[in-house]
Amino acid sequence: MSSPSVDRPELQFAVIGADEPKQYFARLTKADLAHGYLFTGPAGVGKKTFARRLAQSLLCEAPKTHVLGYDGTCQACKQVQARTHPDLIESIGPIKIGDRETAIAFGAEEMTARDLVRQFSLQSYAGGLRIFIFGDADFATHHAANALLKFFEEPPASVVLLLTTATPGRLLPTIRSRLCEVRFPSLSRAEIEKILLDEGVAPKDARNAAIIGAGGAARARAAVGGEQESLRTVVIDWFFEVVGGASPQSSWATRETLDEGLEIVKTLARDWSAATFAAESAPMLAPDCAAAIGKLPLLTPTDAMRVLARITDAQKIARTNVSAGLVGEMVRMHLSGLAVSSGGRTRPRHTASQ
Repeated sequence: MSSPSVDRPELQFAVIGADEPKQYFARLTKADLAHGYLFTGPAGVGKKTFARRLAQSLLCEAPKTHVLGYDGTCQACKQVQARTHPDLIESIGPIKIGDRETAIAFGAEEMTARDLVRQFSLQSYAGGLRIFIFGDADFATHHAANALLKFFEEPPASVVLLLTTATPGRLLPTIRSRLCEVRFPSLSRAEIEKILLDEGVAPKDARNAAIIGAGGAARARAAVGGEQESLRTVVIDWFFEVVGGASPQSSWATRETLDEGLEIVKTLARDWSAATFAAESAPMLAPDCAAAIGKLPLLTPTDAMRVLARITDAQKIARTNVSAGLVGEMVRMHLSGLAVSSGGRTRPRHTASQ
């Protein structure tokens, strides 16, 4: 007599966007997995979220043919959700070499290279895979990178490495070459809006924030939060001070904030150029700054092209190991006094009937 069938929860994979990465991993079995993956793409597009959901899929106890998907109800899923699974190790941000004598506390996100070497030497607690997530992967020194290099080259059996970064050029070529790179695109406005709606944001606020987000959910969340000291607020204030000829006492540019900050500066410069040449017909990428941009004098075509080109150059340089402060200062010099040097030129704004 056959045993009665048991209803199992459907598998899920709660990630919005990232269609191509989803399709890629949906075809893989555990036997097909590479030992390491590098998730690249703009900041705020969900690379770390995808890495965590993929890790949960790999650790989930529900039977499945391919690697993508988890039931959310098994013991492993509950441990992942509570961030207590012993076979999931996560490190966020720059990795230092670390102290030889001090061991890291379980669950801590700031791990050193030596902490990770110790973790690599351990066997799986559950008898399956051990998964290491390096979110916003970066190494404070070459010594820290070199300490882990042999593990990236030949990781222990049953270990999967998941690295995420918006600036792959900062990683040592010897590390990057050992990983399978998966590219993540920017999020669409509709995808960002859905993320915010799912998080309980009011529809009108979600729509406006999705525009401001410009492809990144993190920027959109900051806009919704209205945080006075959010990076976006700091960079916006800095931008208008600099183009007006002031010299701010402090800079927002650090290794961690450089890429996001440059994208914000570029958005404002693009809106200023668009307002100059397209007037009211120009869609604003930062609609909450439209009034302030409208008060700036008009740019010359040469200035508009030059400043956008310089910011693009700065973004390319930022993907290398050049000092963040130096890149920020370079951008400040290109923007400095731009509103003043334009001579206050104004012209009638075009209307649809003109």
